[in-house]
Amino acid sequence: MNSSIQSLWMLVACFLFAVMSVGIKLVADFYSVGEILMARGVAGAAVTLLYIAFNGGTLKTRLVRPHVWRSVIGSFAVWLWVASFSLLPIAMAVTLNYTSSVWLAVILFIAAWWRGKEKREWGFGLTILLSFLGITLLLRPTMGESQVLGGLLALSSGLVSALAYLQVRQLGKAGEPEYRIVFYFSLTCFAAGLAGNAFQRGEIFPFHAAQGWREMIWLAMIGTSAALAQLALTRAYHLGNAFLSANLQYMGIVFSSFLGVLIWNDKLDWLAWCGIAIILVGGILATYYNQRGAR
Repeated sequence: MNSSIQSLWMLVACFLFAVMSVGIKLVADFYSVGEILMARGVAGAAVTLLYIAFNGGTLKTRLVRPHVWRSVIGSFAVWLWVASFSLLPIAMAVTLNYTSSVWLAVILFIAAWWRGKEKREWGFGLTILLSFLGITLLLRPTMGESQVLGGLLALSSGLVSALAYLQVRQLGKAGEPEYRIVFYFSLTCFAAGLAGNAFQRGEIFPFHAAQGWREMIWLAMIGTSAALAQLALTRAYHLGNAFLSANLQYMGIVFSSFLGVLIWNDKLDWLAWCGIAIILVGGILATYYNQRGAR
């Protein structure tokens, strides 16, 4: 029973993340990256505060520096990812961001080699090669110049997200609840958006291209769906097997791909779909080795 409920919460989280991705894609031509970060930060903080009001908890923490470090890295990863959406089909942007587990495998493999471990997880090496084969198929040199730039931004967001995940794991080991991590991350996203707007346009609250109520609704939905997805993700991990949750997380790629085809009629050739499938397999294998290493 627990596994069924866990799977349901995980699928809800994946769908909400896909909805967030669709929202980013829809407003990318109307709002700057800074404005999208601000909206996500405000909505995320508000949803988290409502969660605390109904479920209890406190925002007080002794781990100020780790929270700052995690939030800054995470905000930078989101900035890279959002910037890629105006340049890529949604399936490609989401898939490349999900390479965070592959980058994590790279980091752990290099760390084991650096420490001179006699027994290395060579499965990590196979996972890395497999996943980068998928990335090569997805970002092959025949792509247009604008898509190459977007692909590099999305791929970099996966790398930075892996670093943020390591910090989240450390905060979790220190006893920090997920809602607190999400709240301070949301605040940092808002601050990063403010700074980005001030640097880019010389304005703090421009929201320069509010075309109508549809764009404003999608802007609000980005932050709301992101925060709800994070909370659903947390519930899924708390209910049962972490390996099951981590594998189901890759359903987000499937949801995003189908939404991209339905809404924008995205065209990806068979090599691109093969690349997405290989990255999916590589991510699942990387998650397996991460979980085995943690045990």
